[in-house]
Amino acid sequence: MSDTDDRLPPPRRVALIHYWLVGMRGGERVLEEMARLYPAADIFTHVVDRSRLSPLLAERSVTETFVGRLPGARRHYQKYLGFMPRALEELDLGDYDLILSSESGPAKGVIARPDATHLCYCHSPMRYIWDHYPTYRAELQGPLGALKRRYFSGLAHRLRGWDVASAARVDRFVANSRFVAARIERVWGREAGVVNPPVDLDRYSLVGPGVPQGERGYYLFVSELVRYKRADLAIEAFRDLDLPLKVVGQGAEFEALSRAAPPNVQMLGRVGDAEMAELYRNARALIFPGEEDFGIVPLEAMACGTPVIAYGRGGVLDSVRPGVTGLFFDAPTPASLRDAVLAFDGQRDRFDPEALARHAAGFGPDRFRRELLAEIEATRARKAARFETR
Repeated sequence: MSDTDDRLPPPRRVALIHYWLVGMRGGERVLEEMARLYPAADIFTHVVDRSRLSPLLAERSVTETFVGRLPGARRHYQKYLGFMPRALEELDLGDYDLILSSESGPAKGVIARPDATHLCYCHSPMRYIWDHYPTYRAELQGPLGALKRRYFSGLAHRLRGWDVASAARVDRFVANSRFVAARIERVWGREAGVVNPPVDLDRYSLVGPGVPQGERGYYLFVSELVRYKRADLAIEAFRDLDLPLKVVGQGAEFEALSRAAPPNVQMLGRVGDAEMAELYRNARALIFPGEEDFGIVPLEAMACGTPVIAYGRGGVLDSVRPGVTGLFFDAPTPASLRDAVLAFDGQRDRFDPEALARHAAGFGPDRFRRELLAEIEATRARKAARFETR
């Protein structure tokens, strides 16, 4: 860089690395925004199913690692977890001077040129080998449960070593919440910036034929139905309440939860985007009982003018403002959540839908791209300065 112009030229080639592309959830929405920042970027992933992607991602150049060529990889990609570190290291990224990895499953462990910039946007270090490891291991049941647990124990042990070692290949970590930034420091010993992920303000907003505030007749739970999302806690809390709860989502626990649900709990399964927006707009409050890395669902609800009753730990601390956009409950128990619901129900008129929507608007895609680009450019500048002084 010259003394008269210290602006960096744009990166010549950009690679986006994502763990797997088999649906559109929070991580894939982040990848979409990265793709908007760099329209010519190439995408690399372990497995892709274009039929389940948004048009923006489905139309992009996507290269699979060799994992995508293994038998049954589209459906059973997670069973190939042990192959993924080597698959990442075999990618040839020698032509790329900017690499953005999107990490939740193995993605950051690519090998780049020494002068290339690698920024990792981290949704979370791999939960199933770190703090959620005991839960995942305990869920390996069935006739071969003992054998599966023994195999997974050995695999997780090896992956932890690789995961820590490969963190040294990253120039800068950016976490999706303060909670995940603390997890990154604990697991990898690295400091991380924080850029909260984007909420889709086009899909979720106050605009629409919703029921007026004051006539909202039910509470709402929205999530994939797996154990750590704690749908069971929400259902048990409402068992003794004379209040309706609608549960949206599918997953491994759907059948068991449906059998156990009391009459005032309605299990809706998976719903479409338009119906989801209306469910948000017409709910009294969203129930959010899990400890999440960030949690985009509370912001979707707020964008529709709906407050949130959340367990007061994890990434939700970045988005919920007590008394303004929702309430927290203190313990992950049905009794604690039940008390919070009753407290909220007695004061729900104090929550202004327009104020909630304005708060959510501060987490939109434009803000995300602006803050992420600032992190990228600052990291590129530091890397360029180091190479100029050599």
